Amino acid sequence: MSLTAIIIIILIGIFLLLIEILAIPGVSIAGIGGFICMIAGIVLSYKFLGIKQGNIILLITFLVNVVVIIYSLRTKTWKRIGLASEIKGKANLIDSELNIGDVGKTISRLAPSGKAMFKDKIVEVHSDGVFVDQNTEIFIRKIKDNKIFIKTN
Repeated sequence: MSLTAIIIIILIGIFLLLIEILAIPGVSIAGIGGFICMIAGIVLSYKFLGIKQGNIILLITFLVNVVVIIYSLRTKTWKRIGLASEIKGKANLIDSELNIGDVGKTISRLAPSGKAMFKDKIVEVHSDGVFVDQNTEIFIRKIKDNKIFIKTN
């Protein structure tokens, strides 16, 4: 096997590993294939070119991997390839107008969670593990994080 073929196999491996690191999250075919190609190229260099040339190719492969990964991360290549959008929405934000003791009515059956209306605003509420029927008068017992806990009258 020629030196050119071994270099091509190793370069394919480096390219596949770079794709794995920058574009494809997790362990995938690209990463496994890249690792196998690099190992195969190094093993073939030992087998067909000898120990001295095999050691040189192993060292060069390692250095090229390190340089390519550092260069790719420093030039922010992964930002151009990766997804740049983010979710900024929040779930069940509690209106600051709601306070402990406010009286409201259930809109849906609480089993043990459901919807209720306080001051013309519909919010998600939680009971103490009991089922509460629709159109039942309730009041706010506790507000913790983004959850409203209620009690029936």
